[in-house]
Amino acid sequence: MDVLERIDEQVKGNPVVIYMKGTPQFPQCGFSMRASAALQECGTPFAYVNVLQDPEIFENLPRYADWPTFPQIYIDGELVGGCDITLELHASGELKSMMERAAAKSAEE
Repeated sequence: MDVLERIDEQVKGNPVVIYMKGTPQFPQCGFSMRASAALQECGTPFAYVNVLQDPEIFENLPRYADWPTFPQIYIDGELVGGCDITLELHASGELKSMMERAAAKSAEE
């Protein structure tokens, strides 16, 4: 399977997914740490991909949605953005409702 197809499958197969350096339990950069912490605080389960363990995804994910940096957060198949946008959405309370809607929609399918 082509790497972009693999990424597409991950993005569309999970209500919420973060592509990050490291894992939510052991983040490998500050931006990934803050973004994954914001997702965790929302209380809705989410998937993650450690881009440091998959060089193909690390190299090609920036092409997938034309977003050059990590982390990248996708909710309901759409790119939300990186760390700053995620933190802004979390501060406003919007991130939690976006995650809950995506999880509910996925449960119905």
